[in-house]
Amino acid sequence: MAAPTEYYRGDGEGFTACLRTVKSWWWVVVLLFSVPSLPTVTALVEGLYCGTEVCYDVLGVTREAAKAEIARAYRQLARRYHPDVFRPTEPGSEGETHESAQRKFLLIATAYETLKDEDTRRDYDYMLDHPEEYYQHYYAYYRRQLTPKVDVRVVILVTICAISIFQFYSWHSSYNEAISYLVTVPKYRIQATEIAKQQGLLNRTKEKGKNRRSKEEIREQEEEVIRDIIKNKIDIKGGYQKPNLSDILLCQIVLFPYYLTHYLVWYVSWFYRFTICREEYRDKDKLYIIRRYMRMSQSQFDSLDENTTQTFLHKRLWIKENYEVYRKEQEEEMKVKMATDPRMKRYRRWMRNEGPGRLTFIDD
Repeated sequence: MAAPTEYYRGDGEGFTACLRTVKSWWWVVVLLFSVPSLPTVTALVEGLYCGTEVCYDVLGVTREAAKAEIARAYRQLARRYHPDVFRPTEPGSEGETHESAQRKFLLIATAYETLKDEDTRRDYDYMLDHPEEYYQHYYAYYRRQLTPKVDVRVVILVTICAISIFQFYSWHSSYNEAISYLVTVPKYRIQATEIAKQQGLLNRTKEKGKNRRSKEEIREQEEEVIRDIIKNKIDIKGGYQKPNLSDILLCQIVLFPYYLTHYLVWYVSWFYRFTICREEYRDKDKLYIIRRYMRMSQSQFDSLDENTTQTFLHKRLWIKENYEVYRKEQEEEMKVKMATDPRMKRYRRWMRNEGPGRLTFIDD
């Protein structure tokens, strides 16, 4: 009984293998018959140029047509299908409505915009000749659509000029505010008044008749005299200094090659004098090293009074070790000052007892 059983199993396995082979060949036959029915590659993609229409056929010209012929064909079709001049009763317009004429005019305008430009026309012809390169066509189309029509260099130049004008106006306003403040300071006002009297600018002469001025006019003139003297005699440093055209962005960009050359020459000279030749530092060189250690800009360092800079030189802060000692001393002094300052004490007491965001209930 065992032998027939084995024989039956063997027939079943062979039958199953045969079915698997038939199914495999069946899928191959289906694929072979399906390939011819697949959609063919076409260059006319909806959303690109004239969509599913050929721009040359829309205008009724050939691919070898010149720009003049394309423009002539566009004008003829525009006179016929423009929404403002379209008439359904005209010959050749049978079956056309205003809506269809408007859609056709937009298609005509798109075709003309595509073919009148040499670069766009070249990209379009390449799409017609190579319809399989979908992604390349999309990139070329939207790159030209999104590229700004204005020259980028003009945009950059206009932006730089606008920033420069704003800079100069802002600096000039800050300078006028500083002068207006100094006019009110008694120390500078008294000195300016004395200089004006010495120069005979405040001598009041008796005026009679129509030329006689009021007290307000005389006071305004005296204020202008004092203001002009303060402008000419006081050299303001730092962020409120007198604006200079060479400091605005436009001039900085124009003079950048000169500044770069000047810096390279200075750096080579510095390296040669103090590294190779071992020369002694001058006061100007010492102050430069101190400013670099303090990480201060030139305008910030210039705003310091002369006594402070002389203190720097007296303590020999251009030497790195001396500057580190000075910096630590300043930090300790600031800590002591903050510890003894009544305002800081009140602030710490408030932070300890109440602090931001802490809820307190006060009994009546």
